[in-house]
Amino acid sequence: MAALTLTGLIPTIYEAMDVVSREQAGLVRAVTMDSNASRGAIGQPVLSPVVGAMAAENLVANNVPADTPAQTIGNVQIVISKARSVPFGITGEENRGLNIAGTTATINRDRIAQAMRTLTNEIETDLSGLFAGASRAIGTAAGTPFGTAGNLSDFAGARRLLVDNGAPTGALKMVLSPSNVERIRSVQTGLFRVNEAGSDELLRTGSLGVVQGFELGESRQIRTAVPVGTGASYTTSAAALTVGQTVVPIITGTGTVLAGDIVTIAGDTNQYVVAVGAAGPGNITLAEPGIQVAQGAAARALTIVAPTSRSMFFHKGAIQLAVRAPAMPDGGDMADDVMIMQDPFSGLTFEFVIYRGKRQIRYEVNAAWGVAVVQPRHLGLLIGA
Repeated sequence: MAALTLTGLIPTIYEAMDVVSREQAGLVRAVTMDSNASRGAIGQPVLSPVVGAMAAENLVANNVPADTPAQTIGNVQIVISKARSVPFGITGEENRGLNIAGTTATINRDRIAQAMRTLTNEIETDLSGLFAGASRAIGTAAGTPFGTAGNLSDFAGARRLLVDNGAPTGALKMVLSPSNVERIRSVQTGLFRVNEAGSDELLRTGSLGVVQGFELGESRQIRTAVPVGTGASYTTSAAALTVGQTVVPIITGTGTVLAGDIVTIAGDTNQYVVAVGAAGPGNITLAEPGIQVAQGAAARALTIVAPTSRSMFFHKGAIQLAVRAPAMPDGGDMADDVMIMQDPFSGLTFEFVIYRGKRQIRYEVNAAWGVAVVQPRHLGLLIGA
């Protein structure tokens, strides 16, 4: 028998893309897609070098150059951690019935659309989980970002945090929860007054556009009411706190402080994200760039911020997404045909595969991916209801 091919499905695939690409996937479109990391096998780390801050020194004339200071080059790991497939199929009898009804193309279109939607949402969910790799947060747990007309302090505060952390001010992204986007559209009317905004995009099309340098996006996968640690009555040790310090000893309290928790320290208005938690008194590690306000020797109360929504703002390069087709062995497998196609809206690459069995055909929509925060200092959180 002649080999089956996917050529006849190409129009259906593109039609399906037209449907799925309009799903809200703000994080997928906002982050950097890393083609180098995608070369790794499942579970194999790909290292990305990180050069830390460097010190200056006085220039001193001498007959020979001075020794070069030692420098440690760090790295972050990106791992292709998932290979996922959304399969669907058809038997000979089903095919016969659908052909008579004239609905084969419609069902194929809708199944491909749902398959791509499933994988896109999984990737979006993994990206939203990277909130735990952020540096600091702004807002309050019970607050309502963008809830006061004409008040754009949430944008200004987010930009200030990234600027203070040394993030480049180009390619800034802010991906918000649906409730935050709703408030922008319903409360921040100044943003869509054409004579003030200089554009009618938000008014006419609902496009959020760019505000104070942030390209805005929306995601249903933004984490809400994230569970936090049970820690209570903790204080820092009596040692002084210095700017840039990331390891903070905690004493006297009980319960857990979890990675991803947001904590405050008495005498400091910053809200720090915990990179490494603790199950009891000991050390916690704050995400870079660490402590922002120096404090003298004294024990200071440490408080965990209550569960709340965690919208994300960042420089595009802070988050990496490595995505590719799942690997085939040399020489291929039993697939009758394999096709790689890129969604022109999200930029995601999907693999379409067809397998022929006994009186049935199996189709697969596949992708392999991994996500990582490579620059915590270039990622912040906007919290609130």
